[in-house]
Amino acid sequence: MSTLPNYATGQHFETTFTHGLPALLYHKIDRFKFGVRRRGLYVSPLSFRTQMHRLRRAGFCTTIVSTREQLEGSRKIIITFDDGFASVLKNGAPALNECGFQAINFLVSGQLGGTSTWDNADGERLEPLMDTAQVRDWLAAGHDIGAHTVTHAHLTQLPLATAREEITASKKMLEDLFSRAVTDFAYPYGEMNPVVRALVAEAGFERAWSVEPKVITRNTDPFALPRFPVVVSLRQPLNLLRSFR
Repeated sequence: MSTLPNYATGQHFETTFTHGLPALLYHKIDRFKFGVRRRGLYVSPLSFRTQMHRLRRAGFCTTIVSTREQLEGSRKIIITFDDGFASVLKNGAPALNECGFQAINFLVSGQLGGTSTWDNADGERLEPLMDTAQVRDWLAAGHDIGAHTVTHAHLTQLPLATAREEITASKKMLEDLFSRAVTDFAYPYGEMNPVVRALVAEAGFERAWSVEPKVITRNTDPFALPRFPVVVSLRQPLNLLRSFR
């Protein structure tokens, strides 16, 4: 019987995660609240802490950089967060620190200290985002940051010049604010195409992250790195968005 947490109903969790370098994707580490429509993007603090401790007991350690060397040797996992929600710092960072884990948070650079206004169109409850001081606390705890555009834009739907500005400006804003290189980019909504991929590479990023649920292997495109989105299911509290492949 697998010693790993049962994120999905399938029994191949351990086998899948040892075929390459897995990356997990989270959004909000918080309880459900009134007005929430997409419940799956909320993972409770207790569930998150349980997941981290079970991964640790299963022998996993974290890495942030998906280099060729990381694909060999001891069990490694990458933990990522999209959007920069304040709940990640408040409710997620303590569990990460307890386990000695590091994570990367992809920030919407033009919304720091604001709320998730991109959810307005869907009528979703808006949640607070980390401000610059909180991001510095995140970094001081040993974690990393990446870029997630300036406004959380649908890049594949924008004119070329606008998409380029969303990508390049997000990198520059974060580097200027936090005096550190920002080498990773996450595609908002997981939306990408060859043009957007080329813009991300042109902007000077070293890696870019999608939401395809697969492990990273030697043949993985560094500008289409897969991640397993971790969501809450009413039928199974610890679940993945899609079944393992």
